[in-house]
Amino acid sequence: MDPVAIGCWGGFFGAVSLALAAALLAFTRSARRVALTGSLAAALSAAYVLLYLGWVPVDDPATLMRLQAHAAAVCAGILGLLLFRLLGLLRPAGRARRTVSTIVALMLVAVGAGWLLSPEGALALGTLAEVLMITPAFTGAVRTALRGGRPGWLAVAGVGCMSIAVAGLTWFAFRPEAMPWPLHAATAAAAMGYLSCMTAAMWVRYAYLIDVREVMVHGPSFDPVTRMRSHVETDAMVTEAFARSAREGLPVGVLVVSIGNLQALEQLHGRAAYNHGLFICASRLRRVAPPGVELGRLREDAFLLVMRRPPGPDPLVDLGHQIVRRLMRGVALGTSQDIAALETSRTEWVADVGVGVLIAKPSMKPGTAVAGARAMSRTAWSYATRVAWYDEQARQIAELPLPEPAVR
Repeated sequence: MDPVAIGCWGGFFGAVSLALAAALLAFTRSARRVALTGSLAAALSAAYVLLYLGWVPVDDPATLMRLQAHAAAVCAGILGLLLFRLLGLLRPAGRARRTVSTIVALMLVAVGAGWLLSPEGALALGTLAEVLMITPAFTGAVRTALRGGRPGWLAVAGVGCMSIAVAGLTWFAFRPEAMPWPLHAATAAAAMGYLSCMTAAMWVRYAYLIDVREVMVHGPSFDPVTRMRSHVETDAMVTEAFARSAREGLPVGVLVVSIGNLQALEQLHGRAAYNHGLFICASRLRRVAPPGVELGRLREDAFLLVMRRPPGPDPLVDLGHQIVRRLMRGVALGTSQDIAALETSRTEWVADVGVGVLIAKPSMKPGTAVAGARAMSRTAWSYATRVAWYDEQARQIAELPLPEPAVR
């Protein structure tokens, strides 16, 4: 092998060492599941590369090729399961059992059938198993990314880098003498890119668990939407918005999102579960809120959204329906304040959401507008669409129906 190629692969093993160090650091911070995932991914990647490069004490080429075939199937299956768990695709339990059973069966078939084939045929079968595993992994990563999951795009990039690395190493396994050093460099860079993306995705997950723990410990004093420490700053935000509205003579869009079952969640599963549910709702609300909308906490079970100079009622109505769709997705809540047990002590929960929509006139007092929108949001709990507004003609709170689809 060319010395430049050896140097490139040395860089890869340096990246493996850094990934293992990061996993060790996560372990010392009690994030044991994150540490296990990171260390296992790094160790399997290193073992896979060592086998495919032939840097193992095996002299017989046929035996080495069979080991490479087995490594291809086993590493692809285990790394795929780790990725699915990282992205939260192994929930609920029924889906997890089916996924694990399918992947384990694929690995066993690839390993068992490989002994019935020639070494080249076994390696080709192992490569096919890799392709069959990479395809759903890439699809799941893309879906997670499109749903707004933070590790999703990192996983998409990681699976893309993995595909390039697998293609290069497979070529080297079949025809080592025909692989030039630039292709070695590209393959090693792709392998390092995969490790970097997966490590970053796991650290994003680790940071999320740290945020969850802070919220579950501090509760309402740690605002998960605006990172405000108290409700006083939210009141100041509303006062400023209405003062500017009065000066400019323009209305203010006010939305209040009320969660009806947070108190019941606390009574059933404790304060930690209540704080986790509040954190999840706030995180989803932040992701769905468009630019120009200010967010804040309102009482113990509600959130306030303020849109200055709304162009009309339609954007507020659409935002209200988007909020309902996003916040009423089911979620598995942790019930323990310990990071190590946070992802194992879980209960399924669906937020009971109500949204009140109000376009406040410049002459309206801030307290009156917020109280009115909050009353609408609580009334919306009884509506099918969960969105309410004030009907000027009927002079009463009414349901806002879903917008009709455009007729082509």
